[in-house]
Amino acid sequence: MKELIKIRDISLKYDISARALKYYEDMGLINSTRGDDYAYRMYDEAAVKRLEQILILRKLNISIKDIQRIFNTSGSEVVLEVLGKKVDSIDEEVSLLHELKGIVLDFIRQIKESDFGKDSDVKQLYDKSREIEVRISNIDTGGNPANVNRLIEITERLDKKIPDIMIVRIPKFRALISGYYTFADKELWNLMGWESKHKYCYSKDITFNCSHFLTRGTEHNNGKFSFICAVKDDVTETDTTPYKIMEFVGGLYAMAVSIDNDHESGGKVENKIFKWMETTNFEYDGSRDVMGHMAYNGEDIKKGLGYEQLQRYVPIKLKEDI
Repeated sequence: MKELIKIRDISLKYDISARALKYYEDMGLINSTRGDDYAYRMYDEAAVKRLEQILILRKLNISIKDIQRIFNTSGSEVVLEVLGKKVDSIDEEVSLLHELKGIVLDFIRQIKESDFGKDSDVKQLYDKSREIEVRISNIDTGGNPANVNRLIEITERLDKKIPDIMIVRIPKFRALISGYYTFADKELWNLMGWESKHKYCYSKDITFNCSHFLTRGTEHNNGKFSFICAVKDDVTETDTTPYKIMEFVGGLYAMAVSIDNDHESGGKVENKIFKWMETTNFEYDGSRDVMGHMAYNGEDIKKGLGYEQLQRYVPIKLKEDI
């Protein structure tokens, strides 16, 4: 029998956690064995070589999905294709960075022509730069208005960082629902005010200090939102008139945090959650609403952090072909 290596020795040698090794096994990338006289996972020489290949590819920022393709195909065609696309991506990023450098240098030149000497406060400096950006985007001479639009486009394309994603399971719970409305409809917000005044609503957390959510409708009520809040089990609709009680189905969600609760940052975080899904065995569950919960929006917290935080929950499920 060939010599087997203990999982602890593998973890120490390659600076990789046992959890990561288990994940690679779950993805079908490596195999381990368990001997009759040893309860822990052990790896043979072939598994160790495969692990080294995985670690090299991950250092090159190759996705798990592409690594699966590489290992599931004989020959070198797939790995050459994947690495070729990576080179193209790097070339594009280098080109964008060079262009971005030129735009920034152009902005520096224009800013030097402005009077910043009296603006010692950082906030004033920020506000001044925003004013200059507006001026640049609205003038025909003395600057290049196309630079602003191109700057936004470049930075968005370079911003490929995936936020920290947490997979959470929200339990089933009884909830009141406002119904689906646009943001302009006051009915959407009436339940929020009602919740804060009544004893029927849960003080117990559903998840992450949440007992209520603002949800975005599915394709059947696209463009509309509802507000839901958890209620105690002994509450009846007589107590909650005019609001109806519903059974919130719960389930798995991919959760990430956006800063300052504006449409732009929230939308970017949600898009990155969908990008993250492409590298996993999860997919979007369109039968349930995308949800949000404003965390840390009290004045004391806002003053301490300097910003608000919106928890964005995207419903997910295992891919059907897994």
